[in-house]
Amino acid sequence: MKKLRVRSLSVREAYDVLRSASVVGDAADAIIDRCLRHGYLDDVRLAEQLVYTATDRKGQGRNAIMRTLRQRGIDSAVAEAALSDVVDDDRERALEFARHKARAFRDVDRDTALRRLVGQLTRRGYTGGVAMAAARAALDEAAPTGVRFTE
Repeated sequence: MKKLRVRSLSVREAYDVLRSASVVGDAADAIIDRCLRHGYLDDVRLAEQLVYTATDRKGQGRNAIMRTLRQRGIDSAVAEAALSDVVDDDRERALEFARHKARAFRDVDRDTALRRLVGQLTRRGYTGGVAMAAARAALDEAAPTGVRFTE
């Protein structure tokens, strides 16, 4: 119960916590069943929360979200159902993230900036093609026009 006060757990994570406390077999099953009945454990709700956080706050792509759901022990059918509600706008989210990060690469040559930005995007779970397109577009938008006016 202490672990559940800190963050939501999947059923698999709850079993892992019980196993680490040397609670196994029928005793662990009884505790998990009671937590499920009372709504303390709910993989569907947890998957929806993780997808919301990953898309709205972290700007992650579908691959990274699916990886997180798998790591947390969410069943693949539950994970797919949670991801089905997400609009498939990886390109737009990647471009938004790339635009924000491109400002930091103003003092770096374009090839280096492109490589770093694509790396950041792929680590966030965007495919190589989406990452490359977003990085190029963001760097093109952030490129100085070359005209400077001084007083």
